[in-house]
Amino acid sequence: MNDSLKTLLVIAFLIVILWNLGAGLYYMLVDKGESKRTVNALTRRIALSVALILLVVLSSYMGWIEFHGVGSNP
Repeated sequence: MNDSLKTLLVIAFLIVILWNLGAGLYYMLVDKGESKRTVNALTRRIALSVALILLVVLSSYMGWIEFHGVGSNP
């Protein structure tokens, strides 16, 4: 898997997470507690966030990505 595809996958996850966060806010303002759409949107957001974290951890473990930056030795 090339680097640009990995980056696009993470960005796609983040966009969907933000979309569900916005949907939760919208449903909270529109429904005024009459339906469970807010809870469902926020539950999907949490599930996607956990899936993204697990994907990054698995990718690091499998060697598909390498961490770099602060604290790394040259």
